[in-house]
Amino acid sequence: MHKKIHFFRPCFVVALAFFLHTFPISASAKPIVPQNARIAVVGDSITEARGYSRFVELYLAACQPHLEAEVFQFGWGGERVSGFLKRMDSNFAVFDPNIVTLCYGMNDGEYRPYEPAIGQNYERPLRQVVEKLKSQGANVVLGGPGAVDTDRFQHAGDKKATAEQYNHNLQTLSGLARQIASDHGFPHADVHGAMREAMGKAKAVLGKTYHVGGADGFHPDANGHLVMAYAFLKAMGFDGDLGTIQLNFAGDSSASGGHVLKSFESGVATIESTRYPFCFEGPSDSPSSLSSILPYVPFNEDLNRLTLVVKNADAEQLKVTWGAESRLYPREQLEKGINLAAEFRDNPFSSHFQAMNKAVGAKQTGERDFIKDTLRIFAAIQKAFPSDVEVRDATALLKKKFIERRNEEVAKIHETRRPVIHQLKVENEVSFGSLK
Repeated sequence: MHKKIHFFRPCFVVALAFFLHTFPISASAKPIVPQNARIAVVGDSITEARGYSRFVELYLAACQPHLEAEVFQFGWGGERVSGFLKRMDSNFAVFDPNIVTLCYGMNDGEYRPYEPAIGQNYERPLRQVVEKLKSQGANVVLGGPGAVDTDRFQHAGDKKATAEQYNHNLQTLSGLARQIASDHGFPHADVHGAMREAMGKAKAVLGKTYHVGGADGFHPDANGHLVMAYAFLKAMGFDGDLGTIQLNFAGDSSASGGHVLKSFESGVATIESTRYPFCFEGPSDSPSSLSSILPYVPFNEDLNRLTLVVKNADAEQLKVTWGAESRLYPREQLEKGINLAAEFRDNPFSSHFQAMNKAVGAKQTGERDFIKDTLRIFAAIQKAFPSDVEVRDATALLKKKFIERRNEEVAKIHETRRPVIHQLKVENEVSFGSLK
């Protein structure tokens, strides 16, 4: 028997959404990703773009390798949550995920000001999807819609709402998603709130031409996708501690959390790491650059902390060299610890990380094509020949072949994740140059 579906009164929905956006609730999410998790990333064209879904998989592969989690790309351009409700059985039968991230609402809002019918048409199928996944034993990370760009959306063709009106609509739908998540005890990824906050901060510094909601106003570039990935990873409960390297000039030194200290002599430490920090590249003012959005979203602070602690150094000012870059720090700051991932953008992990990024992208492209094209063709063939055993066996064989090819692509990702041997050099700085 299906549970009774409840709908909020419109005034309450709007008030709740406004409260949640204006007064964000900060709470530490409980970790929900177990060993060998199978994670399906589901959504519309924004998901299909393989941006935030790739960053989520990259984070798991590079920063949380001990989990050996698998990620599957289930984006479908132009889709509303009601569309996914119709295809979820046929799509999921092949992959059998135990964690599902949902990101719908951009199309469900109909690109016009909010009205109660929009909320009802979004909430009803979303509750059905969540209830069905829960009954199948899956954990759901329920993300609401993202945000439209406050300066680009209003110029995007003949849309029926201004950017302010449509963000209000999306904010209301995000409040509905949060309530559904709460009703079922699932985490909510506040994608809308994260994007609005980062957008406001970035535009205040980089100007209105710097878009976070995308050049067309609603399809984000790499910067917006990183913010979305941040929201989902936080909702999954990751604490961001990627290990600590402690170098002691007058005692024992150590490394932990996926890092092994091979030696520390004359201020030079050699470390072998099987756990990577998330790496960034690109200019500081381009929406297609991940580096450009970092000052405006706490990705490094919350999710990407590889800590260096230096004890019992002689000088008041020290130079730290990691890879090809050097930075100056007061001794007191190094005693408290610095985040290497944030301080050194170009570091010994960067090239390995980009190779992994390329491998993940290729795998997700293959998954997207299989789900959107091949599975749909299989369904049509099976419908045309419902009782034909040969057709059934042929499609089963082709599905098996796809899984085998996908497994080969997963193996390529693992091949790029080889241990990295790197050095950290800490020395007295006698030039007394300006501190970083």
